[in-house]
Amino acid sequence: MNNMKTEIFIEVLDILKDRVPKNSPSNILKNSFHRTPYTILMATLLSLRTKDEITASVCSNLFSIADNPFDILNISIDKLEDIIKPTGMYHKKAQTLKDVSKELIDRFDSKVPSTKEELLSLKGVGIKTANIVLNNAFNIPTIAVDTHVHRVSNILGLVDTKNDKDTLKILEQNIPKEYWSILNFSIVSFGQTICLPRNPKCNICPIYNYCPTYVVLNSN
Repeated sequence: MNNMKTEIFIEVLDILKDRVPKNSPSNILKNSFHRTPYTILMATLLSLRTKDEITASVCSNLFSIADNPFDILNISIDKLEDIIKPTGMYHKKAQTLKDVSKELIDRFDSKVPSTKEELLSLKGVGIKTANIVLNNAFNIPTIAVDTHVHRVSNILGLVDTKNDKDTLKILEQNIPKEYWSILNFSIVSFGQTICLPRNPKCNICPIYNYCPTYVVLNSN
């Protein structure tokens, strides 16, 4: 990403950060439960390969009866699987919630650690999950690259990458840290509501003039 592309991305973020729809799935998820470092971590683990609106409903149900590692461990695995079943891969996710909860109790005095290295040491926690937790739970600037961030960044021509890992590397190298905290939420909400994978709503897009695809389609 050259300096010009960096400047364009910053302009895009400045526009999108003030236009996050209240009804965007990511916004619904954000407001669906009482946010603590622990619930943010659990919600992020549950959200893997799951739509945010489904995760929001499951989190609301789960955290109403268990919002700390001790309560999660006290729930039977069958009951936990039943509660989180709508998120998919519920056998694996239920075990991960229990394993992580036990590790937090045994290794971190039942608290969620606030460093990337410690978070990544938890079984089942990857770089995207760690970055989301650091950003949302501890206000530490990070970039979390999910399918929307990867896809939209490539659509806009701001990166030319084949996978999330390469996208993250380029964004971290080129985007000033003061923009890291707003990047994921703004781009994800945009990708969920306007720049859809199928049938994007280009007619109401607030950044249409930055989009190479839109410019090409409307220059003919």
